[in-house]
Amino acid sequence: MMSLPPLSKVSPLLKSLLRPAFDYALPPRCPGCGLIVDADDAFCLTCWTGMRFLGEPCCARCGVPFAYEQGLGAECGACLADPPPFDSARAVLAYGDVARAVALRLKYGRRIGLARLIARQMARQLPAVEEPVIVPVPLHRWRLWWRGFNQSALIARHLGRMAGLPVDHHALLRTRRTMPLRGMGMKARAKVVRGAFALASDHGLQGRAVLLIDDVHTSGATAAACARTLKRGGAASVHLLCWARVVPDADD
Repeated sequence: MMSLPPLSKVSPLLKSLLRPAFDYALPPRCPGCGLIVDADDAFCLTCWTGMRFLGEPCCARCGVPFAYEQGLGAECGACLADPPPFDSARAVLAYGDVARAVALRLKYGRRIGLARLIARQMARQLPAVEEPVIVPVPLHRWRLWWRGFNQSALIARHLGRMAGLPVDHHALLRTRRTMPLRGMGMKARAKVVRGAFALASDHGLQGRAVLLIDDVHTSGATAAACARTLKRGGAASVHLLCWARVVPDADD
């Protein structure tokens, strides 16, 4: 039986001719649940209606949603009481069943094509800063070796191509391996990641706006540790952008 070539390797004309064959052999599926759908990267109706997209109005600093507009530059009580080290944080979705499923399929299911979908959604949340450089949250070398890829780096690469922005995969380093943070409280998470990041000696981030990329924002401990390292290294500002974040009124 003749095998079909990868769709990314064929010309646009041949791709259009081969599309029916590909769709028959490998029909597009919902990124959230795997149900067959009409087009690539399309969500089924059930998953789509279960997704909570984030945006304005929200805290100007951490991006937590507000119930109503509170004015330009308004920040939530938590940020006013204890400002995080990053200048802004935004996410595409509130963390829930669909957001979790997509993140886990990318991270542990090796569905690396989902990084492109995530980057496309993130592109709508790019901060209004001049000439930012994209920096992914790094993995420790042993975890990178075990997993085979860094999901944040994959997302960053796609986002850089889509937005025409530079991506620096080597400026921010994870200098020691840390235990998984799941199940820990905020103070415990912050203690675990303290001192876990450093900047490469030849980094070129002095005076630059940094767009820090991660997949999921939970307590903010990892993002805060990265932001502090970047700021100490001379970054002018740090703006976190991720696929999903836990919000105070979310179910999970």
